Amino acid sequence: MLTDRPFGSLIREDKPTKDLWGILDRHAKPITFDAIRIKLAAPQKIRDWSHGEVKKPETINYRTFKPERDGLFCARIFGPVTDWECLCGKYKRMKHRGVICDKCGVEVTLSKVRRERLGHIELASPCSHVWFFKGLPSRIGHLLDMSLRELERVLYFEAYVTIDPGEAPLKERELLTEEKFRQLQQEHPGKFVAMMGAEAIKELLKRVDIDE
Repeated sequence: MLTDRPFGSLIREDKPTKDLWGILDRHAKPITFDAIRIKLAAPQKIRDWSHGEVKKPETINYRTFKPERDGLFCARIFGPVTDWECLCGKYKRMKHRGVICDKCGVEVTLSKVRRERLGHIELASPCSHVWFFKGLPSRIGHLLDMSLRELERVLYFEAYVTIDPGEAPLKERELLTEEKFRQLQQEHPGKFVAMMGAEAIKELLKRVDIDE
């Protein structure tokens, strides 16, 4: 049996429980499987798995010792710190299980769900995955016909790469130093496109014709 669900759901049973013993024991029952396939998840799949977006780098509030809202330990995203109790204390005990507090937004459930739940971070700009960048042979380098060193210079903001030569005396994917880039900007303003970083690599990959 193969599954595209996160690791926590792969090894645990997700059937609903009807009695107290089942609720407490539901996560301790492993299931059998024949094989595991590891692959990168698509962005939309990660968002589907996620329980919320992490928007702040903070972890614990130094005054209250509670997880910061929208932070890396956020109880609204990952689950309550205490069993059967929301963060603000409005709902306590098992009789409120499954209730989402209208004040703090935390679900009343077992705190062990914090080990399973997934949050996500929306990146401000693209980044390159090391598997495709530095793996041998480099998948990105093979698709773009660029060496690993050339990719490193672009991804680590050491050099510009030509996206569209336009009317400038350049070739597509030609690397430019900072000085050369500024010189060409003065000589051919607005007549070519060159970028650096993972965003530049993303633009080049968009232009690749897979059918060819």
